[in-house]
Amino acid sequence: MSTPSFKVHVEKDYLKFNAAHFIAHRDSREALHGHNYRVSVEVEGDLDAQGYVLDFGVVKRVARRVCQRLDEKTLFPAHSDCLDIRTDGPQVIVRYDDDEFRVPQSDVLLLPIVHTSAEELARYLAGEMQRELHGEGIQGIRAIQIGVEETPGQAAYYRDEL
Repeated sequence: MSTPSFKVHVEKDYLKFNAAHFIAHRDSREALHGHNYRVSVEVEGDLDAQGYVLDFGVVKRVARRVCQRLDEKTLFPAHSDCLDIRTDGPQVIVRYDDDEFRVPQSDVLLLPIVHTSAEELARYLAGEMQRELHGEGIQGIRAIQIGVEETPGQAAYYRDEL
């Protein structure tokens, strides 16, 4: 028999970020390109004394803050298994075979992931949401799910049972 549960789901036009990236594997690399990513958040938990899993306003505020950190950045995977990433003064230099990208450090976000796929971005964002919600004193969350949509109708989801 399943355990009854409650969840809140937030998907707003302003929960988005615009970012450039490419996915690289040992034998191939995509061209550098960008997406207008949209993010959805689902939080599951018990009802509190006020009858909420979590106030929608808190979810929206935290998700917006997390999205803003990725907005208008070039995303590189700090744990890539095939990119050489280093900093040279104000530049981030990324090498893949004979290709070299030089991007101003202020335009780059190095993420603790292996690839900048929608799936790994969703997992990263779930961790950031958990950290931020915990920092706001939110407790009692049983699960969080993040959706990252690259284009309309094309999304990846990551769910973490806490």
